[in-house]
Parts: sequence; structure tokens; C-alpha cells
Amino acid sequence: MKKRIAAMVLAGAMALSLAPAYGATEVKAEASDMKIAMVTDSGDITDQSFNQTTYEACKEWAADNGSDFNYYKPESDSDEARNASVDQAVADGANVIVLPGYMFAATIVEQSEMYPDVKFIAPDVSAGDICEKGVGEGYTYNPDDYEVTDYYNADNVYCCTYQEEVSGYMAGYAAVKFGYKHLGFLGGMSVPAVTRFGYGYIQGADEAAKELGITDEVELEYVCGGQFYGDADITAYMDTWYGSKGVEVVFACGGGIYTSAAEAAAKVDGKVIGVDSDQSGIIGEDITVTSAMKGLAPTVKTALDAIKDGNWESDYAGKIDNLGLVSENPEDNYVQLPMDTTQWDDNFTVDDYKDLVSKLYNGEITVSNDITALPETEIAVNDYGSIK
Repeated sequence: MKKRIAAMVLAGAMALSLAPAYGATEVKAEASDMKIAMVTDSGDITDQSFNQTTYEACKEWAADNGSDFNYYKPESDSDEARNASVDQAVADGANVIVLPGYMFAATIVEQSEMYPDVKFIAPDVSAGDICEKGVGEGYTYNPDDYEVTDYYNADNVYCCTYQEEVSGYMAGYAAVKFGYKHLGFLGGMSVPAVTRFGYGYIQGADEAAKELGITDEVELEYVCGGQFYGDADITAYMDTWYGSKGVEVVFACGGGIYTSAAEAAAKVDGKVIGVDSDQSGIIGEDITVTSAMKGLAPTVKTALDAIKDGNWESDYAGKIDNLGLVSENPEDNYVQLPMDTTQWDDNFTVDDYKDLVSKLYNGEITVSNDITALPETEIAVNDYGSIK
């Protein structure tokens, strides 16, 4: 049951097609001929998180390589608006389009065949996301049921997801090793990536508590905000956590929702853990214990390099990678904690962190990516569902 969408004739021929002829050897592209566009999801390029990290990576690569770059913000949070932004980018001459986040699954399904000469880079878009849009809302992806390529033109698309559960694990493990015993998790919307971060966080905190012999002393509060931005209601909820509940540190995971955690933490000398990128600069170095990062910037830059160097077809086209640990060296990995700004102390040092990464990389420690139910733990975990 393949879904095929009729190709449209573009208004005006594109200045350059970066796609090789069928059967031909792919050649290097002149960077100056690469017209790069990025479309934001429901956020914008000042969200200090997913969109901003992707935007800055595209902008920096384009500046370094002499390529044109523009970004587009959809007029609304809808598939139609995101598709319209892609249409506009192509009309403006874009031949490489970066689409960050699972919300672009429908765009990949609909636009990849419509614009076969455009290369799409889609960080954080999974096979399940694409199949759900191809089969229908609520479908749970099973590779035995369908081929994901039934629903999009894989020849011009690169997708990847990240092992958020691993960097979440690192953050939870570090927090307990640092001495925090009452932890919180504030997610944005309860989407798979957010849940993987959260469940990894729980697993890391639980393991550290076991190692320290304090499982009966560690407690973790868990809630999602139901949105990817902070507001007065969520800040009030965090005020209760930091205040009457005595939560010491909150992992704020989901776009701009960190603002509510940071605002509440600042009132009582509480702490926050950032997400996606090193957020210490925006949350505050004194407040930010660490950040559970994933490699959006290197993903975008290496994919753009592949187009420039003639390796797109062999190394990227049609792939849906799951990126995580590729080395015992923490800074080489797609999931990590920031080496320079994490609040290391004698209880958990940089060397201790490197040892943790080595054990994760070598398989001595495994982190479950199962998000069907809260992980089983020896520490107490209180799940409050969603605030909104």
C-alpha cells in the first residue's frame, strides 16, 4: 500500500540539481551552489533549544562554506503550514532543506516525492513517525507490517533519531552522585523523545542510588507540561515542587519549558538540568547542574559535508540512523554531558564521567529505550501525568 503523491512542476527551474543522474557516480557539489533552508517546527530560532541549535549549525556551516542560507517559520503549528514553508523555500531556490523534529514526518511523506531534486535532512524524525503519517494517526510502527519507504521518497531524505535515554541516564546518574536526593523531571509534551530522556533519567538516578546504597533516600517527581513552553501555571507547579515538596533539582526537558523551572528554582536556590544543548548560558551557570545533550549540530554539519563532498547518496540517502555513543571519548558522541560547564565535584569528577561513558559504550551498562511503562526502580518515582 504505497502512498504516492503526484509531483508538481516547480515555478521556475531550480538553478542547480544536486541529485546525480540514475546510475551515475555522485560527484562533489560546489558549496556555493548549495541553497540551504531550515524550517522551524512549533518553536522558533530563539528557543535556546532544538530549533536554535539547528539554526545556528546551518548558519555557521553556510558561512564557513560560502553557501546561501535562509530559515522559514511556519505561520501556524500545522502540517499545512510546515508544508507551505517548504514550498516557499523551494520557490526561493532552496535545494537542501533541514527539518528538525518529529513534527515534520508528514512533510517528509508529502514533500519528498514532490521535490525529488531537493535533499531533506531531518534530525529527530523516526521510521515510526513517518509510518504513522503514511498509515494514519495512532499507528504504532512495526517493521514487519510495512516498509517505511512505502511512504516517502527515501532517495532524497536522511532521517535520524537520538538515544536520548543515554544522555538522560547520564544526567540522572550525575545528579544523584552529586548528592541530590529529591529530583524532578519536567517534560514538555509526552512525545517519544521526551519520554526517552525522562525514562533514561529515572534509570540513571536509580543506578547511582543503588551504588551509593541510598535507594530509600532518593525520590523522583515526574510530570509533563503538555506543551513546549513555560507559562504561569507551570511555574506555579514548579514553585510547589521546589518549595513545599523540597525538590532540589529538575530536569527540564522540552523546548522553552525550562523557563518555568528556572524561574521557580531561582527563588529558592534550586537547580536545573538543561536539555538538547548546553543550556548553562541561558539558564544560568550557577543554577544549571548539567545538560543532557544530543548532537543536532554535528548531525546537520556532517550531512551538509556529505552533500558537498559527494557522499550523500552512499552514506546518507534513505537512512534512518539512531545516533548515540560512537566512542569512549565523551566529546565524540551524539549524546553527552557538557565537559566544561557541568558542576563536577569530588563526588562525581570528570574522570568518573569518562568512566561512566566507557562502561556505557562497552556495554557494561545498558539503558533501556522502552517507553511503554515507567522503568522499574528501587527509588520512589511519582508520576503525575500532565499539567495540561
